[in-house]
Amino acid sequence: MERSVPYGWTCSGAVTVYGKLTPERAETFICENTALVAPPHVPELRLHLADESHALWLKTEEELDAIGLPPPFWAFAWAGGQGLARYILDHPQIVAGKTVLDFASGSGLVAIAAMKSGARECLAADIDPFCATAIRLNSGVNGVKIAFAAKDQTGRDDGWDIVLAGDVFYSKPFAESLIPWFEALVRRGALVLIGDPGRSYLPRQRLAELAVYQVQVTRDLEDAEVKKTTVWRFG
Repeated sequence: MERSVPYGWTCSGAVTVYGKLTPERAETFICENTALVAPPHVPELRLHLADESHALWLKTEEELDAIGLPPPFWAFAWAGGQGLARYILDHPQIVAGKTVLDFASGSGLVAIAAMKSGARECLAADIDPFCATAIRLNSGVNGVKIAFAAKDQTGRDDGWDIVLAGDVFYSKPFAESLIPWFEALVRRGALVLIGDPGRSYLPRQRLAELAVYQVQVTRDLEDAEVKKTTVWRFG
């Protein structure tokens, strides 16, 4: 199904509007503007990620929003996602044989780690119109199959055994919507794991620390080369 989202850039960073975003156009855009590389903290996986020197990825969120293109969160291996993926790969028994939701999946990194670790099935969910194609490409490269949902899953409960969420506490309104949802999931018996490098709205009083990593990140986005990243259990 076509999505009415204008998108596209030339190599110089100038806007090129291609019209409606189809899977074919999204795939062309992703393949032309990313490289297939291993995230630093999860070197056993490969993803289509942005070259941080490319003009597209240096644009601010406000500039992108002004032309109707969502920020390309799917094109980066964020610290929280890398930490969460590392934890899952190092502790595969957590997801083995389980049903998993990777919430705000972006590139699909955490979902791929879950499937590589033996999850029975994993739903990757993200509202960014590029994510369906990015996750399809990335899961194919890594030899796993991942279902995708383009709808916001906040407040929904489809009986997942585990909910994984990397880098989701970056704004107060979003955090306030997530906390009661996570509370309801935990009361029902789901395991909710969060990867986070110290975002401002992280509800630390509700979290139990599971692991801490030093994760290499993109300086242009994080103003640092390494971020201390913690994997938490929400409870």
